Formats: sequence, C-alpha cells, structure tokens
Amino acid sequence: MIPKIREVIVVEGRYDKNTLRQVVDATIVETNGFGVFNDKDKIALLRRLAEARGLIILTDSDHAGFFIRGRLKGLLPPGTVKHAYIPDVMGRERRKNIPSKEGKLGVEGMRPDVLIEALRRAGATFEENPSGAPKYGGITKTDFYEAGLTGRPGSAERRRALTAYLNLPENLSQNALLDVVNILMTRSEFIELIRSGVFAQ
Repeated sequence: MIPKIREVIVVEGRYDKNTLRQVVDATIVETNGFGVFNDKDKIALLRRLAEARGLIILTDSDHAGFFIRGRLKGLLPPGTVKHAYIPDVMGRERRKNIPSKEGKLGVEGMRPDVLIEALRRAGATFEENPSGAPKYGGITKTDFYEAGLTGRPGSAERRRALTAYLNLPENLSQNALLDVVNILMTRSEFIELIRSGVFAQ
C-alpha cells in the first residue's frame, strides 16, 4: 500500500506527476513548467491549497527547477510551503533520446525510495488514516447536483458563490471545482456547508 501524504505536491509536468502517483497517495498539481507564471487562476489556486493543506514543491534539480521553486516561494503565503529536493543523478529518462541540457535526471527518473526519502526530509505529513478518522474527499458529482451546483437553474450562480466563499478562482470548471472541494473538506463538512446556506445567493 502506498503512503498517503496530506500536503499538496507541486511538480513541473505530467511525467513527474505520473511517476509520483505510483509512489504516494497525494494531490499532485503540475506547473506546466514556466507556464504557471502566466496562469493567474493556477497561482490563486496554489495559494488557496497552500493555506488549506500546505504545499511541497518537488521540482527537478536543474536550473529551471530551482527557478520555478524560487518564484513560487515568493508568490505563495509564507510558512505554507515545504521544499523536497532530489539528488543530482546524471543520466536520461527512458522516454528521451538524449539527456536534458544539464544531463541530470528529473523527478520522473528518480527511484521510488529516493522520492519517498526526499518527501520525508521535506517534512511531509504521512497520514495513517485510522478507522473512524475523518477523510478528505468523497464528494461526488451527485452531491454537487443535489446541492444545486450542477444541472439546475441557477447552478452557475451557486458555483460562483461557492468559489467566492472558498476564496477560489472564479473560472474553475465544474470538474475542477469538484476536485478542489474534495481537497479542502470532507463529505460531511461539504453537506453541512450546503445545509447552512452561508454561500447561497
């Protein structure tokens, strides 16, 4: 069974994300390389996730990885970010014909034990999830429909009100909003929030 980590892990690209998904059970967000700096909604989302769960930045050990790491640190709330570092290992990933510019393996090329150790050193919170403990997530599309957030008159307005209440970017798609709400709260907390009507218009 792969370990579960509470913090949201930030990586550079989809291959890094795919590798990490096989190693840990965690929410993983891609920066799409430098593209994150032109994406105001993604930066706003990362800020919200950092405040709610904390972030671990896990980028490659080349100059580009350190640049992304440094810029993100300056854009995110102080005290909400941890840094996981992979070692310098020379080589190339299997999918590539030639090594990277600096000749180092990136996150996608690291062995599972190396990635776990990097996350441990960063101070990642490994969760046991004992029985009876509340778990984040479990909120379904049916829950969204029953809450009037999809498929009903006024659902778009209710989604906008919910995103504003949760301090999230207003342009999140329905699926993206569902994903983020699952990160931020348990199903029982979501149901209680809906019943309270605090964000309803």
